[in-house]
Amino acid sequence: MLSREGKMRDNAILTEAVVRLKKMLTADQPLLDLRISVRAVCLTPEEAIGNPMRRDYPIIEGKERVIEATVLHSKGQAFTDDPGEFTGTVQEIFDLDLSSNRNRAIVIAAMNALLGHRGLVDGTVHCRNEDPEKCSKEIALHIFEKFGRVTVGLIGLNPALLEALANTFGAERVRATDLNRKNIGTVKYGVEIGDGRERTEDMVRSSDILLITGTTLVNGTLDGILDLVARYGKNYLLYGTTIAGVARLRGLDRICPYARNG
Repeated sequence: MLSREGKMRDNAILTEAVVRLKKMLTADQPLLDLRISVRAVCLTPEEAIGNPMRRDYPIIEGKERVIEATVLHSKGQAFTDDPGEFTGTVQEIFDLDLSSNRNRAIVIAAMNALLGHRGLVDGTVHCRNEDPEKCSKEIALHIFEKFGRVTVGLIGLNPALLEALANTFGAERVRATDLNRKNIGTVKYGVEIGDGRERTEDMVRSSDILLITGTTLVNGTLDGILDLVARYGKNYLLYGTTIAGVARLRGLDRICPYARNG
């Protein structure tokens, strides 16, 4: 279970990233003042990831949506379970209250687009079609080659990634948690899915490396998770397009081999 202290620190990582980006853009007042320069729109599953053969990704099942922000000609995306649209200036985006999933997703998508526009981050748009499957195998192989046959904790159920980890390390060396109650308690690829509200600390303690979905930044749990990772001295990797900009601004370890530039 995430500690009370961890809960109190929710959004500290994102808040500090926003502060850092605002400082970077201080000299570019025209960009901050541009109207309709950032527009977040909800993408359908097909627009977001194309038509992969497997159909059990959360976005295809309707559990998540991708919003996309556009800054001039650059795009940035974020996954969220509470999609919303926003039209306004870059400054108005930065002034949004970060207490809701919806606003956090809009800010994160805009941040990814802004950093992509500045050429400071790559991979701000989700991969498509069969690339997610190839990505999962590549991430599992990367962990195996760097760390050996370790125990891996997957925070946030990605079916293709869970399957690749189970095939690479053996199901007995894979742990997984999720917040979707439909998944909790089920067994997939030999791995029981635990409740992320209750089992996160146990999983961090018992894993050698944590593979953490970037959507934890949107749902407000990333701060508490990284607190636990630091407390137990574990390795970690963040994956996905959502976390691209914040990982760059905060120096966090990220892997996303097939993400595209917007």
